[in-house]
Amino acid sequence: MTELLNKIGQQAQIAAQTLAQVPTSTKNQVLRAMADALEERTPEILEANQADLADTTGLEDKFIDRLTLTADRLAGIADGVRKVANLSDPLGNIERGWTTDSGLEISQKRVPLGVVGIIYEARPNVTVDSAVLCFKSGNAVILRGGKEALQTNIKIAVILREVLGAFNLPKDIVQVVAETSHELAQQFMRLNEYIDVLIPRGSARLIQTVVAHATVPVIETGAGNCHIYVDETADLQMAIDIVINAKTQRPSVCNATEKLLVNAAIAPDFLPQIAQALASSHVEIRGDEQTCQILGDQVRPAQPEDWDTEYNDYIIAIKIVDGLDEAVSHINQHNTKHSEAIITTDYEHSQQFTQQVDAACVYVNASTRFTDGFEFGFGAEIGISTQKLHARGPMGLKELTTTKYVILGQGQIRE
Repeated sequence: MTELLNKIGQQAQIAAQTLAQVPTSTKNQVLRAMADALEERTPEILEANQADLADTTGLEDKFIDRLTLTADRLAGIADGVRKVANLSDPLGNIERGWTTDSGLEISQKRVPLGVVGIIYEARPNVTVDSAVLCFKSGNAVILRGGKEALQTNIKIAVILREVLGAFNLPKDIVQVVAETSHELAQQFMRLNEYIDVLIPRGSARLIQTVVAHATVPVIETGAGNCHIYVDETADLQMAIDIVINAKTQRPSVCNATEKLLVNAAIAPDFLPQIAQALASSHVEIRGDEQTCQILGDQVRPAQPEDWDTEYNDYIIAIKIVDGLDEAVSHINQHNTKHSEAIITTDYEHSQQFTQQVDAACVYVNASTRFTDGFEFGFGAEIGISTQKLHARGPMGLKELTTTKYVILGQGQIRE
């Protein structure tokens, strides 16, 4: 296994050196060709996906949903690739420049990270998103997906690599690790000699495992225990629409809302309305004591662990709070620093919420489901970072780069 990973790492480093010299115009042509190839070869990809779906024994519905590709989903993925092609290339941008007292001309220039490792679960869309974002930002990528999506990931990678070859670029700009054992994954996390940064995508357990065991620098993408707080000044119909969208539009993803906080002043009026709307969408409600008193047998009592659980399912927990301060305190205690929202018509309340809530994305009067690179205009995303160093929130092209200082002199020596 060590020999295999070393070979893959060496190939990636060599490919990254070539890619760093490829002009933006060529990269954009390649990306558009990749998008066309994904659409043209949709039947092949769906056939591979069906092979993966043939054995989903023991997998939860949320993982099966993430694993499943359709023609529409592939068309959306291809559209994302074209959007990446249309984005500005961050490479070569001068962040700042100045001349020192000794006459040195210093500029800070944006450059690729080098080799990016992605370790992820049953999400074949990650294969495309990671490959194209890394390619546009000048990075080679090594993809280690889960066994559940192996055939799909391999087929997608074959198609992308063929396009690279057609443009006389190294195919090893994109590589998939076909060995899915835990032993290899552990070694992959320690491939410091070849991988510059490792990005995990998947469950909280996967992310925590990578953070705990990796020696390669990690950009931590997070689970989403996301909240919506309905303020006493909220437009209740707006609140219902947003909660239903945030909970039910696609409950298996990390930006789906898991908790609903309701101001006590409006709870008697609002809770029966939202309970009816949630019931129509087959959402199970778990509530605190006050919520149970108002909704009766429409809700089951929430347990302490509910407030920290990411359901990824048709389940939501509701808590009544006395006001904004309690809502903010509860969110900061229990959230995963992902996405939080307030529904309010009070400007000062909205400002307090956005300033005090500790999260990568904070919304006012909008669904948490918008925390997504595509929706943010990035074309795609490499992940949603919930940490604070280097990158936070949906990560696009710029987050896959670093900087170097270029210093021009005329023979200066330091005294």
